[in-house]
Amino acid sequence: MPNEPFLSRENRIAITGVSRGLGRAMVDKFIELGHVVAGCSRDPQAIADLTRHYRPPHTFDTVDVGDHQQVERWANSLIQAGHVPDLLINNAAIINPNSNLWQVPPEQFHNLLRVNVAGTFHTIREFLPAMIERKRGLIVNVSSGWGRTVSAEVVPYCTTKWAIEALSLGLAEELPRGVAVVSLNPGIINTDMLQSCFAEAADSYPDPQAWAAAAVPFIQQMSVKDNGRQLTVPL
Repeated sequence: MPNEPFLSRENRIAITGVSRGLGRAMVDKFIELGHVVAGCSRDPQAIADLTRHYRPPHTFDTVDVGDHQQVERWANSLIQAGHVPDLLINNAAIINPNSNLWQVPPEQFHNLLRVNVAGTFHTIREFLPAMIERKRGLIVNVSSGWGRTVSAEVVPYCTTKWAIEALSLGLAEELPRGVAVVSLNPGIINTDMLQSCFAEAADSYPDPQAWAAAAVPFIQQMSVKDNGRQLTVPL
């Protein structure tokens, strides 16, 4: 049914960038609502903490999404264990320290592209064929307001998020029936990332837990009809 939400209860969800911020808040909320979550992060200590806190069938692995081989191993292990995602959330991202574009070190710019853009491509490439085979699945690519507008001193980050918008729109044209992709602007949330560019002004915005209380039910209501849409979490 085109208007039937992808998620009900006990769905299988894969989320990248779960060590903190929005990723960790989504893990907590999706599990609270009865879903089975597989998450990844580059931070081994955060993964150890999550593994202690949430027992199987939830699983958490140390993965650098910018490394295709690591993503391939992670996806294969989940798929072989029967964890083909009903929902894949590409949340992992980094931001550059505030700086004019011409002062950004090349390796820093390239690393943003590697994690934010190539990382999203890697997970889609490894999980999507199994979702297509099942003829069911939703991909949520976490974008940003800076994927639809721009600001000074965060041009590299804006560049990557505009790329996520284009990637999502293009992929939507290729997907077969039953599978959908959306780009999702989370809004302005008080995370470590926002603190890095807004400083103390970030304190006036909602925290990740308050955000997840609105965002997760919003994601749960998405259906095939949302394929290709550029959505924003209503806060």
